[in-house]
Amino acid sequence: MSSPFDAFITNDDEIVDLLAQEWTRQTSTLQLIASENFASPAVMAATGSILTNKYAEGYPGRRYYGGNQVVDEIEDLARRRLIGLFGADHANVQSHSGANANVAVYQALLQPGDTVLAMRLDQGGHLTHGSPASMTSKAWNFVSYGVTPRNDDPATPGEMIDFDNVRAMALEHRPKLIVAGATAYARRIDPAPFREIADEVGAMLMFDSAHVAGLIAGGSHPNPVPYADVVTFTTHKTLRGPRGGAILCRSDYAKAIDMAVFPGQQGGPLEHAIAAKAVAFKEASLPSFSVYTDQIVANAKAFGAALAEEGFRMVSGGTENHMVLLDLREFDAELTGKVAQEVLDRAGITTNRNTIPDDPRSPFITSGLRVGTAAETTAGLKQDEFALVAALMARALRGREDDVVIAQVRAEVGELCSTFNPYVTFTK
Repeated sequence: MSSPFDAFITNDDEIVDLLAQEWTRQTSTLQLIASENFASPAVMAATGSILTNKYAEGYPGRRYYGGNQVVDEIEDLARRRLIGLFGADHANVQSHSGANANVAVYQALLQPGDTVLAMRLDQGGHLTHGSPASMTSKAWNFVSYGVTPRNDDPATPGEMIDFDNVRAMALEHRPKLIVAGATAYARRIDPAPFREIADEVGAMLMFDSAHVAGLIAGGSHPNPVPYADVVTFTTHKTLRGPRGGAILCRSDYAKAIDMAVFPGQQGGPLEHAIAAKAVAFKEASLPSFSVYTDQIVANAKAFGAALAEEGFRMVSGGTENHMVLLDLREFDAELTGKVAQEVLDRAGITTNRNTIPDDPRSPFITSGLRVGTAAETTAGLKQDEFALVAALMARALRGREDDVVIAQVRAEVGELCSTFNPYVTFTK
């Protein structure tokens, strides 16, 4: 089946065929990767627009090329919409990705070798929070905080951000910058305690809201902008925009942030992507978007509860955002995240393996699986459907050696997806 968005590609059969295959994959299988979503047709149209032709190094009114009258207006519109959406002083919408946005902030606010306190990768942090695999750890001195130990008491489940540890590390290392935010953490992150600790040690505070930016815009997660000096995020996860990044900051840091993005890190901005960001920011300002983000969270809670009924353990005992982080060992001690991801792929359920706190397995193998509800909430699934998805996942993983079981689950997934097509939902 062809995508209706491929009409202009008429002279490249190979690409047309591959795009058709991806259209079929996305619309006939379940997309449960927490960092993915379905962008609206309007966002995709802007991303593929004539603006891809324009080179526009610099910023509105300060370009190094001519012919920027229109793109200046577009970029200014994107910045105004983003400032209004989050209540910030200043916005930079040029970052090509969330990782680029994070590095630009470090470059703007720090000197090489300065100390940064951020969340450990193996406990929920991001590569750009100082992982040894990232260039960030080579340019700056990262020290890490983590989560509290696991506790099987439902009243105090553990595996939550350990603010005593954050404060102790801050007092010991006196970082110049503290980074809040995570990439594999299913609970709300309260910015207020981070601000208190930052003020106590004289540090700046950056909040990496890559995963929860859409929830913040919709009012389903606390807004860090009043607390943080800088907020970074991606535009393609819960915000449901094009692939890209953005930075919000206090006015004191505006010039340094802009210079770090260009010319410090990037050349010409992707003005077609910036137009698509502007579209997404407008969509996120509509009352319907708040309904959507509340449904994302409600779906995640129902999904997590149903998965727990099937024998999976939720890391931290629950979820308060769009994702559920699963410890697979209680479901099946021999089942790894890698195997689970591969089995579910065969069954038409797209997920990703993920490390969990104190994971005994390597990051390539893992004992965990990360699932999210943003994309399929866009497609129209609600709590009952996510409970069904949990049952399908459990059935596929229990029967992973049986091709008949996998085929049956795949057929049921296809039937569910035929009822919930995101690009039908968008037109309603």
